[in-house]
Amino acid sequence: MIHLEKRPEPSSVFSYLTPLLAVLATFVFGGILFAALGKDPIVSILTIFWEPLFGEFSFYYRPQLLIKGAPLVLIAIGLSLGFKAGIWNIGAEGQYIMGALFGAGVGLAFYPLESAFIFPAMVLAGAFGGWIWAMIPAILKVKFGTNEILVSLMLVYVAEQFLASMSLGLLKNPEGFGFPGSRNLQQYASAHNAEIIAGSGMHWGVVAAMIAVIFSYVLLTRHRLGFAVRVTGEAPRAARFAGVNPSRLILFCLGTSGLLAGLAGLFEVAGPAGQVSIDFNVGYGFTAIIVAFLGPLNPIGFVLAGLLLALTYLGGDIAQSQLGLPAAAIQVFQGMLLFFLLALDLLTNYRLRFGRSETA
Repeated sequence: MIHLEKRPEPSSVFSYLTPLLAVLATFVFGGILFAALGKDPIVSILTIFWEPLFGEFSFYYRPQLLIKGAPLVLIAIGLSLGFKAGIWNIGAEGQYIMGALFGAGVGLAFYPLESAFIFPAMVLAGAFGGWIWAMIPAILKVKFGTNEILVSLMLVYVAEQFLASMSLGLLKNPEGFGFPGSRNLQQYASAHNAEIIAGSGMHWGVVAAMIAVIFSYVLLTRHRLGFAVRVTGEAPRAARFAGVNPSRLILFCLGTSGLLAGLAGLFEVAGPAGQVSIDFNVGYGFTAIIVAFLGPLNPIGFVLAGLLLALTYLGGDIAQSQLGLPAAAIQVFQGMLLFFLLALDLLTNYRLRFGRSETA
C-alpha cells in the first residue's frame, strides 16, 4: 500500500527537481496525447521545441521568443510575490486587458499628435489600469474577507466584456470601415512600442521585464519587505509576531501584480499586437501562472521558464501548420506542465511510503 508521510521539513532537493521532473513528465504524457491523435510523438515534440530554434525559419522565430516571453516573465514576477505570501491572484489576464485598454486609450486620445511624452504617458496609464483592477479584489479581501481567487478570476470575464465593448465602441477606428478594433498603434509613431534594435525582438517590454527581474530579486533577498512576503507565506503566525501588517501586504502584493500585468498589456498592445481588438488577449495572464511555478517562484528562474513557455507558443503554431495538430492539443500540452508541477510539488513536503500505514 502506498501512502504519503509528511516530511519533518520541506525537501530542498525536490524543490529544485520538481520543475525538471514536471517537464519530463509533460514530454512523456504529451507524446502519448499526440500519439492518440494519430501523430508521431517524437516528431511532434521535436517540432515544438526544435523548429523555432534551429529550423529553416529560426531567423524569424528566435526574436519572437523575446516578444512572447517578456509579458509572461513580467506577469509571473508580479504573481510570484503574492504566491510566496499565500495571496493568490488568478486574475492577471483581466489586469493585462485593462492595462492595454487604459494605455491604448491614452495614446489614441492624442492621435495624431506627435510628441515624445505620449508613450511614457501610455506606460503610466497601462500600469494604473492593471493596478486599479487588481485593487478591487485586494480591497474586498481586506475590508470584507472575500476570496481573492474567485474575485480576481471573475473580474477576468468583466474585463473581456470591457475589451469587446471598447473594440466595438469608444476605441473603434473611425476609419476602419465598420470593422471592430482600434487604430493600428504601430502606424502611430508616438504611441508605438517599436523594437529598440531592429530584428532582435527587443522592445521596451523586454527591458521592463529585465528590470523587474532585478528588482524582484533584490526585494526578495535583500529587503525587509521581501522578508515579510516570505515569512508570511511560510509561517503566518510568525509573521504576525514579527509585526507584519497583513492588510498592507495584501494591498502591496495584489497591487504590484496588477501593475506589472497592466504594463505587459500596454507593451503588447502598443507593440506586437498593435491594436485593441476583441481577440487581443491570448491567455498570457493564465500561462504566467505556469511560469511562476516553473520558476520556481524565483526571479532568475522566471526568465528560463518564460522562454520555455514562449517556445511552446511558437512551436505549437508550427506544429499546427506543419503537422495538423489542433490548437486545443497544444493548450492541453501547456496545461500538463502546471498539472505535473502541482502534483510533483507535493513531494517537496511529503514522501511516498510503501507498506501498511502506521495509523491503519
